[in-house]
Amino acid sequence: MPIDSATLSKIADEAGRAVDELLECACLKPGQILVVGCSTSEVRGEKIGSAGSREIANAIWLALTAARNRYGINIAVQCCEHLNRALVVERETCTQYNLDEVSVVPVITAGGALATEAMSGFTNPVVVESIQAHAGIDIGNTLIGMHLQKVAVPVRLRNNHIGAATVVAARTRPKLIGGARAVYA
Repeated sequence: MPIDSATLSKIADEAGRAVDELLECACLKPGQILVVGCSTSEVRGEKIGSAGSREIANAIWLALTAARNRYGINIAVQCCEHLNRALVVERETCTQYNLDEVSVVPVITAGGALATEAMSGFTNPVVVESIQAHAGIDIGNTLIGMHLQKVAVPVRLRNNHIGAATVVAARTRPKLIGGARAVYA
């Protein structure tokens, strides 16, 4: 069922505000990685994996690319469980971070709508097996934690919903080592 333009505009706005809020809190430097997991079914108010939408994916993709351009960050879009949560990235990101490329093309029914959108939206997309991102946003409980650097720190967003989907976010920080006598600042 088609989604009206007002709803798509609202989804894009909510996604943009959530991503901006996370990036301002996480203080990512240009070139660092934001991992994004997204169930467009959940955004729609449906069960994850049951009602994927390229229209919703496009609205969210536009917000992500705007943030990428503003902050100079790399985006990694997580595929669904049918592709073992592999990620779509720009080839440049794959090379920069020495990531393991895999051979698959995400589609809406195996990879998910946002990963499919990333494949057509990136300039030179590749799919990689895993990543250790500097921050992440999970739209609709897609479980992005496996793709975050140690140590992940939850970020409680004010903008914690996109459509009907719950949004969970995290930033990362270096491990604290050394014990009671160590100085960290």
